[in-house]
Amino acid sequence: MAMVKKPTTGMKDILPDEMRLRDYVTGLVKETYQAFGFTPIETPAVEHIENLLSRQGGENEKLIFKILKRGEKLVITPDSKEEDLADSGLRYDLTVPLSRYYAAHSAELPMPFKALQIGPVWRADRPQKGRFRQFVQCDIDILGDPTNLAEIELITATTTLLSKLPLGNFTVRINDRRILKAMALYCGFPEESLETVFIILDKMDKIGADGVREELVSAGFSAESVGKYISLFEGCDGSEGSIKDLAGKLGNTLAEGCAEGLAEIIGSVSRIKKSDFGVVFDPTLVRGMSYYTGTIFEITMDGFGSSVAGGGRYDEMIGKFTGNAVCACGFSIGFERIITVLADNGFTVPGDTDRYAFLIEKGADPDFIASVMEEAEALRTKGSCVLVSMMNKNKRFQKEQLEKQGYISDNIKEFYHSDFKC
Repeated sequence: MAMVKKPTTGMKDILPDEMRLRDYVTGLVKETYQAFGFTPIETPAVEHIENLLSRQGGENEKLIFKILKRGEKLVITPDSKEEDLADSGLRYDLTVPLSRYYAAHSAELPMPFKALQIGPVWRADRPQKGRFRQFVQCDIDILGDPTNLAEIELITATTTLLSKLPLGNFTVRINDRRILKAMALYCGFPEESLETVFIILDKMDKIGADGVREELVSAGFSAESVGKYISLFEGCDGSEGSIKDLAGKLGNTLAEGCAEGLAEIIGSVSRIKKSDFGVVFDPTLVRGMSYYTGTIFEITMDGFGSSVAGGGRYDEMIGKFTGNAVCACGFSIGFERIITVLADNGFTVPGDTDRYAFLIEKGADPDFIASVMEEAEALRTKGSCVLVSMMNKNKRFQKEQLEKQGYISDNIKEFYHSDFKC
């Protein structure tokens, strides 16, 4: 059987120039989030299949890469079903593994616990630009804090990170799953049909209010309920005041303190932010994960079709592992999307002036090579990156390749034994 050079569909090889960009962004993520007190952790790529199929991941549970049982445990018969053959799978996000991690180690962790997790996840999705079947997620989560401080910290840390990158203007959109539910119930939608309503509402930014109205009616909901529902959105301008106005209309349908809490989060983030970005209330924001129980948020960027970060509060997931309620809230940046935007914009990683390449003429004697390496070591001691390599026959092409990897031409030095010039 012939070997295949191309990666598996939806996966990709990462060339040196992109790897350097990814390393830079990863370093910035760690530096920024650790400054806010988040602690790095790591969980396995493989999770128990029961955890992955716990109905917490919404549509993502249909995209799991399942792993067959091994050895004697794998018994295939004509009557075997899929669930009989797999006992584990590749994680589709970092939140389910984090919940299991906390349930297993809570006695060893502080309360509240601020976790930072960076790692690959896998989804058998349809690949497209910026979307792969294997991709990196960067999550920060606060476990054990029921107050609005958790949301304020998560949003502030994430916007601080994004402000350090040349991504253009961005906006934080905030909503609450309890507001979504209250609006739908207020308008007369049956509680058992709310997920259908939310799936259609989630298309608002693509098909508009008229499109949402048409799809809701086509789904069998009454024109009276649909009309009442659409009118609630028409009166919202995204301000803190619009939250209060909406809460007044919903009355007792809305959970006590929900609107005030959302206004407090928006007001606090707006007051303490150090860079220029918008913070708005968006009652059309849904977030697809079924495990969200309260506040939800996304960050959208001008000129980019999808969000670059998203998250929310999931106060019930960890309790499914422990039997005891543990409140939790998290925010994830779209690492791959950010890398795509930076690469498309020609972003150059800072620090190229401190990178050198020393090319030594082939045939040089060991003493001369040692002297060049001593010079390289002196620069490394001062904090510079120095690559030492033998000079290729096609020197021009070699230098062009080095420049593509981020070495500026003035820092590519040639060393010739014959005349000791560089």
